[in-house]
Order: sequence, then structure tokens, then C-alpha cells
Amino acid sequence: MRWLAAIPILLAVAALAGCGSGDSSTGAGISETAGAAAVQQQFTKVVGDVSPRVVQIQTGGGLGSGIVYDDKGDIVTNAHVTADAKRFLVTLAGGGRRVATLVGADPGDDLAVIRIRGGNPAPAAFADSSRVEAGEIVFAIGNPLGLQSSVTQGIVSSINRQVSEGNGVTLSNVLQTSAEINPGNSGGALVDLSGRVVGIPTLAALDPELGNTQAAGIGFAIPSNKVRQVADRLIGGGASQGPAQGLFQLRSAAR
Repeated sequence: MRWLAAIPILLAVAALAGCGSGDSSTGAGISETAGAAAVQQQFTKVVGDVSPRVVQIQTGGGLGSGIVYDDKGDIVTNAHVTADAKRFLVTLAGGGRRVATLVGADPGDDLAVIRIRGGNPAPAAFADSSRVEAGEIVFAIGNPLGLQSSVTQGIVSSINRQVSEGNGVTLSNVLQTSAEINPGNSGGALVDLSGRVVGIPTLAALDPELGNTQAAGIGFAIPSNKVRQVADRLIGGGASQGPAQGLFQLRSAAR
């Protein structure tokens, strides 16, 4: 995950309180409890289904995350996770380890594909990101700080953001999310309530008014449609771009 300076944003927070009395209060309490249980069950199902599809990627320079893309052992991640490496150590959610090799990288879109062989885990399901709307609940699943299969939860805060990564590289139509994005989440999965990947967490904002510390709840993800487009091209033998010099000098979640 990259880090960038963010324009300060003022957020207004409204709190709602409910009250009742007599039998109507009792009925509302039962309904809310049943609803909360259903939401909890769906949350745990999504995490349980998706976590085995998210892996940890280790290079000589650090750690990042990746998503199992197909049943051939292809894993999609960020190009700044792979950097200039050609071989990787991949740790599966269950603890198994595989050696992976680089299929291709596109630093301009900050995406890359690596491939493992033997005992390939099942691939993740990818959503149509053109249908994603602001306000949808999402989970960021990855390996922040090397903590495997960690999960944060939030919403899609906005869509179609344009975010500069520096050195003339700009990502278009990215998703903004309030799900916490920490170092090591790069290349992991941003998933919806159906357990489908809607994006790859890539950037977290820095607040210049607070000494360039991380701006809470402002992260960015490359949308799944762009991920699939680039991954299919790289896997199909499309020309990959070499690492751009100086492209990843900003602090990254893979480091």
C-alpha cells in the first residue's frame, strides 16, 4: 500500500438514538437482536470464505498480500509489492508455503501477477466494480504488519477517485474506503457482503496537518474491473512494463 498526502477533510458525524416503552419496546428489541445475529453471521461467512483466497507475499524487501486469481496458481497483487523481484515466497492462509515466480507487472496500473505451483487454493470471486456504490459495506482482508488474514471493516466512501502516486503516475477511477488500510495490506482483497472482490487495497492517505501521519479512514483500492483487465493481459502474455525508476519511493504497505 502506498501513502500520499491528503487534502484535509471535515467530517460531520450524526448519532441516532431510539427509545420506546411497553410491549413495543420488547418487540423492537427482539427484532433488532435477530437482525444483528443475521448480520454477524454474514460477516463471519464472508471472512471465512475469502480469507483462504488471500495470501502473504514475501520478497527480499518486505511483505505484502495477494489474491488467488484462478485455478492455475496465478495470484494478483500490486506491482509495488513485487517491485523488481522475480521469485517470491508465498504463505497460504493455512500456513503452507509455495515458491512463486513473476508472470508480469504493470507499474503504470500498480498491478502484477505471480504464479505458484502445486496444491493451488481455490480462486476468489470478483465483482463488477462498475456496479459498486458509495455506502456499501466492505472488508479489507490482508496481512498488515505480517499479521496473516487480518480483517478491517468499513464502507465504500466514494467511487471514481483520481489519485496520484507521484512521479507522474496517477490511478484513475479508484475506490475510496473507510476500511483501515495498514502496511502489508497492499495487494489484498477489498470485498463486499457477498464475499466478492471489489478492489485491491493500494493506498492510504497521509494528513499534512498532523505531520503526515496516516489519515484515519481514508484508503484507496484499485477497482476489480481494472484488476481483471490487467491480470488477464499479463497472464495471456501481454507485454509487461519494467519497474519505473523511482516509482515506489513513497512509503508502501509492502515494506
